[in-house]
Amino acid sequence: MWLPLLAVLLSGPPATWPGGDEVIGATGAHRIGRGESLIEIARRYDLGFGEIAAANPRLDAFVPPPGELAILPTAWILPSAVEEGTVVVNLSEMRLYYLRPGPTLLTFPVGVAVEAGATPLGVLTVEQKLVSPSWYPTSSIRREDPELPVAVPPGPDNPLGSHALRLSVPTLLIHGTNRPYGVGRRVSHGCIRLYPEDIPQLYRAVRLGTPVAIVREPVKVGVRDGRVLVEVHADEAAAADPAELAQRLLRDRGVLEQVDPRKLARALAARSGMPVDVTAD
Repeated sequence: MWLPLLAVLLSGPPATWPGGDEVIGATGAHRIGRGESLIEIARRYDLGFGEIAAANPRLDAFVPPPGELAILPTAWILPSAVEEGTVVVNLSEMRLYYLRPGPTLLTFPVGVAVEAGATPLGVLTVEQKLVSPSWYPTSSIRREDPELPVAVPPGPDNPLGSHALRLSVPTLLIHGTNRPYGVGRRVSHGCIRLYPEDIPQLYRAVRLGTPVAIVREPVKVGVRDGRVLVEVHADEAAAADPAELAQRLLRDRGVLEQVDPRKLARALAARSGMPVDVTAD
């Protein structure tokens, strides 16, 4: 069973689901209040900026009209790499998934690297868990900003936030942030950042040695209640043509003949980041 996401989100804690379904959550809506931006709305519902902006292309992200409805893209097709006991980071959608033993699924938006190759694809492991970490800028970062100190102690000026998970590539961390507006954006030098309120839960959930699969899946395919769904993300760093990738994934699932080509073309063009029903009626 999957739990209706909106009910979970409105109660406060990050979203969780029992395992078993490949399409999770439910799309919601939020009526924009005076002075609200999509950045604030995204954080309230544990979404990244890129997710909410892609779902609402007609709204000004910074000064949306009060009273309008903002779509909440709070439904997802799971990446193919999701399996029990493995953290999965999909760089294309800027989202992390962790199917805990039990199983219960945790998912959080993340900020990722500006440059496509800065975060290596593949399976790494959690090598170290840090509370109140100090930050040691790399030589390349200090070349960009020579005024940076050799070390930044824990505190409000530390970009690692309250907790960090060091991976088996020593310079690569999953961590919190003191700049939450960077979640859901391509802003880092390679590390993966979570909202300050999300990183403690991930920190508590994972153990040393937990596998971390870093993938780039701009197109995902799923089936729910006999309906074929496609989720497409804008990712200029992805090598594969999205249309060809979608065709291959649908063919591999054995559902290509159930798809309306016109619906699929619209989903590929919109790149809304939300599951779209492409079933032929």
